[in-house]
Amino acid sequence: MRVPLMKHAFLNEEATKKALSEFVLNAEFFSMGEQCRLFENRFAEYQGCRHAALFNSGGSANLALLQSLRNLGRLKEGARVGYSALTWSTNVMPILQMGMVPVPVDVDPKTVNVMSHNLEDRLRETCLDAFFATNVLGYCGDLDRIRQICNEKGIIFIEDNCEGLGGKIAGNRYGNFGVASTFSFFVAHHMSTIEGGMVCTSDDELYRMLKIVRANGWDRNVSPEEQEMMRKPYNINPFFAKYSFYELAYNFRPTEITGFLGQAQMRYLEDNISLRISNHEAFDEAICHNPDLVHIEHDHIDRISPFGLIVMCRTLQLRDRYLQRFIDNDVEVRPVIAGNMQNQPFYSRYVNERYSLPGTDKVSQCGFYCGNYPDMTDEERNVIINCLKEF
Repeated sequence: MRVPLMKHAFLNEEATKKALSEFVLNAEFFSMGEQCRLFENRFAEYQGCRHAALFNSGGSANLALLQSLRNLGRLKEGARVGYSALTWSTNVMPILQMGMVPVPVDVDPKTVNVMSHNLEDRLRETCLDAFFATNVLGYCGDLDRIRQICNEKGIIFIEDNCEGLGGKIAGNRYGNFGVASTFSFFVAHHMSTIEGGMVCTSDDELYRMLKIVRANGWDRNVSPEEQEMMRKPYNINPFFAKYSFYELAYNFRPTEITGFLGQAQMRYLEDNISLRISNHEAFDEAICHNPDLVHIEHDHIDRISPFGLIVMCRTLQLRDRYLQRFIDNDVEVRPVIAGNMQNQPFYSRYVNERYSLPGTDKVSQCGFYCGNYPDMTDEERNVIINCLKEF
C-alpha cells in the first residue's frame, strides 16, 4: 500500500469538483473579481485580522510582501533581513531579489523552529532590519517572545505561515504576531486552491500597497479616495489613469477559480485541521515510545496544526535506517523543507557570509517527514505507526 504525501487535491473532493464544474459552466468571467474578494473577506475573518490579499501562489505572496515593504520605504536596498534557516526557497530568494542581505537564524532542533533564544544569539553577532520567521510544518517558535524582541529593537517581523494555518499560540493564531503573514494554498496544504496564496495584515497602508504590487503597479484595486491621492501629484486624469503605473510591481493576480475554490475549501478547514491533529496524536504517541526518535516539543503551543509528520532521529545512522524502512513500506518521504538554506545550490552565488547553524544541520541530517492528510485511512495510519516502532 502506497502512503503518499497527499491523497487528494481537496477535502471532500467529489463535491468540490462538482461545484467547481458548475461554477465554470455558469461564470461570466474568470479574471480577479467578486469571488476573490469574498474569499479574502472570509479568510481575514477566520484569521482575525483586518485585511487579506489573495495572490496566485504562496511564493508570489512572499515576493509581493517584500516588494511592498520596499516600496513603502520600510526596508531599503542593503537591509539585513533575518530568516529561519530551515525554510523554503521563496522565503530567501525575494530578499536577494530586493537587493537586501539574507541572514540565516538557526532553529532549535527540539522544536524545529527559530526560538527567541536563537534570534537573540544572532542579534549578538549582527543587527537586523527585519526577521522573516517560518512556522515549520505546523509547529512554531515562541512567537509572542519573538515579537517582543522585534518590537524592542525596531525589527520588522513577518511570518511565513504556509504550513501552519489554524495553529494557535499565546491565545492568538499563528500569522498574527508580525506586521503581516503569508499563506499557501498549494495542493497538500491545509486547504487547496490548486495554486494560490494570501497575505494577511491589519496594517492599512501595507494592505493598500499589496493590492498595487499584485496588479501591475496601477491603482484600479484601491478605493476612490486612494486613487485620488495617487493621481493628484502627477495630474493624471481618469482616462490616462487606466494605464498609469505608480510602484514597482508584478502581475500576481489570482483568478476567480482560485477565489471560488478558497471559499469552498474553507467550509472544511476546521475538519481538515482536526483530522490532521488526530493523526498527529497517534503518531506522537508512537514516537514517545521509541528511544531512537526525538519527540518534538510543542508544550508552548496552544494548538498545533500539523502539515506533515516530522520524524527526528537521534543520529544520522538511525535516520538512514528509519528512512529506508519508510521507503520500503512505500511511504512517500521528503527532507525537512530545504534543510540548511546556505547549502542550496543558488545560495553561494549571491551570498558570501556564512553562519554556523548547528540546530538546522541537526534537523536536516537526522530528520525527514511524511504526509499527514485528512482523509488518511486507519490502514494507512497504521503503516506509518509501524514504521515508527523501535528496531
